[in-house]
Amino acid sequence: MTRRLVRFLPRRRRSPRPPRKLTALLLAVVLLPLLPATARADDPPVPPPSSPAARSTVAAMQPGWNLGNTYDAIPDETSWGNPPVTRALLKKVRSQGFKSIRLPVTWGIHEGAAPGHTIDPVWMAKVRQVVDWALDEDLYVLLNMHHDSWMWADDLPTDHDAVLARYGATWTQIAAEFRDEPSRLVFESINEPTFSGTSGDEENYRLLAELNRAFHRIVRESGGANATRLLVLPTLYTNADQGRLDALAAELTSLRDPMVATTVHFYGWWPFSVNIAGYTRFDATSEQDLTGTFDRVYHAFVDRGIPVVIGEYALLAYDHTRPGIIERGEVRKYFEFLGDYARRRKLTTMLWDAGQFLNRDTLKWRDPELFAQIRSSWTTRSGTASSDMVFLAKSRPVTGQTLTLNLHGTDFQSLRHGSRTLVKDRDYTVSGDRLTLTAAALTELAGDRAYGVDATLEARFSRGVPWRIDVITYDTPVLSSVSGSTSGLTIPTAFRGDLLATMEARYDDGSNAGPAGWTSFQQWDTAFSAYTGDSIKLTAEFFTSLKDDSRVTLTFHFWSGASVTYHVTKTGGTITGTAA
Repeated sequence: MTRRLVRFLPRRRRSPRPPRKLTALLLAVVLLPLLPATARADDPPVPPPSSPAARSTVAAMQPGWNLGNTYDAIPDETSWGNPPVTRALLKKVRSQGFKSIRLPVTWGIHEGAAPGHTIDPVWMAKVRQVVDWALDEDLYVLLNMHHDSWMWADDLPTDHDAVLARYGATWTQIAAEFRDEPSRLVFESINEPTFSGTSGDEENYRLLAELNRAFHRIVRESGGANATRLLVLPTLYTNADQGRLDALAAELTSLRDPMVATTVHFYGWWPFSVNIAGYTRFDATSEQDLTGTFDRVYHAFVDRGIPVVIGEYALLAYDHTRPGIIERGEVRKYFEFLGDYARRRKLTTMLWDAGQFLNRDTLKWRDPELFAQIRSSWTTRSGTASSDMVFLAKSRPVTGQTLTLNLHGTDFQSLRHGSRTLVKDRDYTVSGDRLTLTAAALTELAGDRAYGVDATLEARFSRGVPWRIDVITYDTPVLSSVSGSTSGLTIPTAFRGDLLATMEARYDDGSNAGPAGWTSFQQWDTAFSAYTGDSIKLTAEFFTSLKDDSRVTLTFHFWSGASVTYHVTKTGGTITGTAA
């Protein structure tokens, strides 16, 4: 699991992180993908194709699932909130259509001192047990070195010989332990490689190539099945900017090993993935970011006969314990599109699951509807719509409401409410990609018009999964004036059926206020949140960023389209919040 994702999971799952390394990693894996790739002076190398066996192995691993926040957790497997791994868990994963698991393992905290760096045999036995269970379930296993990348391996520039020796000692032990396992076990050299204190990308590329060469040599020379085992090599930061891909292509050209594959990670267009800068929807920008990333990977490797594993994919801020950061329907659109486009680009995908998708205590999906969407995307497209919500203002008469259908090559079939099929031309009309619910049907569905979801509909298409549509009664939310401290402010809020989408913050002179000074739309959780039905919370981090005695106007945007203005002023350690 990447450290950038830990931030958005529940507090009990966070890991200890040195501030120096946190800053470096955020710049590397979050901000850098938003910047143009580093230009290379020469034409990118053309690596030799991998063997048919390598390509067929990666294809057979589709789709994959990550056993995240477990053997990569610090200090032990249950430290980040997941229960111990059971054979039943792996049976469940296999039964749900997954063909492979990625097993992230943090080794360094279970090692002895130099020079041997002996791995605790109890820890090795635990990892071995999970590998064997998974193989017995006919799953492929991708085993890696995980948080070691930032805990000690990133010191390679400043402590070169010691780090290289430790890296070599670790992989020597792993290779020896698993040398006779079947070919369905695959090794990945290191997770999200990053280096501290380098002069720039060219030095980073050289250092990563050095680690990958050491990994390659150690595994191949260990003999047994390791002589021909598939090896997976990451780009710098496991990022898909063109410079990163070109550097890895050069490595492959040098290795000339037919049993290799490459890997990158994908967590979506960063502003959408964390809800900042007003990117609350899976829009054309988010879609283009995805297609651009997958296209670059395809042309750099797949089109040249080298298989690619998207070793982690999800959304950075998606978590079942904190709904609302990314709206449910927009999450579904993202996964629907990603699964289809990855399939078209022949990429093997491995869902990052730190417990936010599959509940490992009950072995049930936390959001079955979302998983059905993900699973369907492995084989086909599904129809969606411009929204999964239809809002009816309680203070106004009910009128017909129109949604735009995203057909994705499907045909609209029907609209259902529970077991009842709604009647076309009476309850709704369809004209091209326009679905209109009539005022009469909505009046019936809204019932007594209590605030919140009054009815849930299913739009069904000729293939894929249905699209959920909630009929919601609302009125504009009401926020109350309140005073508090810079440690955080809880604003009493009557949501009246509505849902918060995002928040803008500006000083009276029009300049941006808040931690993200480059945009007026602040980041959910960093500056604000709304997880309960009675309040909106502003964070200590938000107030730390504000100027003293300078009024800030907050504009809260809601999914109904309503917006509410609110004022806050910081005076020393005191905050005054006033409803506008």
